[in-house]
Formats: sequence, structure tokens, C-alpha cells
Amino acid sequence: MKKIIYILISSILLSPFIPERAIIPVQHASARDWNLDSYWFAPWGESGVHKGIDIFANKGRLVQSASKGVVIYAGELERGGHVVAILSPKWRIHYYAHLDAIKISPLALVTQHSALGTVGNSGNAIGKPPHLHYSVFRLFPDPADITLETQGWKRMFYVNPHLLLTKE
Repeated sequence: MKKIIYILISSILLSPFIPERAIIPVQHASARDWNLDSYWFAPWGESGVHKGIDIFANKGRLVQSASKGVVIYAGELERGGHVVAILSPKWRIHYYAHLDAIKISPLALVTQHSALGTVGNSGNAIGKPPHLHYSVFRLFPDPADITLETQGWKRMFYVNPHLLLTKE
């Protein structure tokens, strides 16, 4: 247990200095499986603005960690359904929602490709095609991302997942 706590604290303290390269979190998916214009799309139902991308795939397909980190939440939320949240390098939280099943526990250390769950349509995605809602939230805002668009001040806390997943 002490080793896990040491690794967790070290990871958090060194996090801003570790480069982050993300992979597409749905196994066998590509950028063709989401609409790049859906990030920060408004209006988007009750949530106002769509703060991520929806990666469409068959129900039950493996969802894997896009980045290394530590699982800070694995459970159920009203809108997200079955969700997993991971704290990764640069103090970013990767949020995986609408899962059919969760295959990871809180405080687990993950690497890229670690199994998190499976694609589904839980939460407010019931009745919609199976997909993974994937968003990336910054704990420390980037003022360069303030815009005049809807909820622009909130945008500085988010990273466009499309750009994170497709940069080489």
C-alpha cells in the first residue's frame, strides 16, 4: 500500500512535466468514428455545450485508457451513466462516459491500453446508438482558450480530444 501511495503522490507532483501522448480510447476506432465538429457544439440538450467527442462503436467493444494515470472515479453518474475518470499527466482528467460495463476500480494505476470498460449507451444516452463520450478536463485553466462562444469562460478548462488524439 505504501508503494502505491508513493507512486500516486510522485505521479501527481511530477505530472505537469511528463509529456502526454494519448491514444484513441475505443479499441480499433479511428478519427472516422467521431465528428470532429461535435466538440463544444451548442446547443446540446440540458448540458448546454458538448464538451467532448462521441466515439461510435458496437456495444461491448473495449474502452481503454487513452493515457497513463490513476483512476479517480469509477461508478455511476446521472447523465454519464457508467463512467470512469482518470487523472493523467499535466493534471488532466480524462472522462469516459456511457459505458456498458466498468472493468476498473478507483485508485488503480493505468497505462495506455489498460481496460476500463466497454462501449455502451448508459446515462442520458439510453435509446441512442452505442458510443463512448470522451472528454478531457484541465485542473488548471488555459486562458488562451477563452472565446466569445457559448460558455467561453468554461472552455479554458477543457482540451479538444480530437486534437489530443490526432497529434503526432
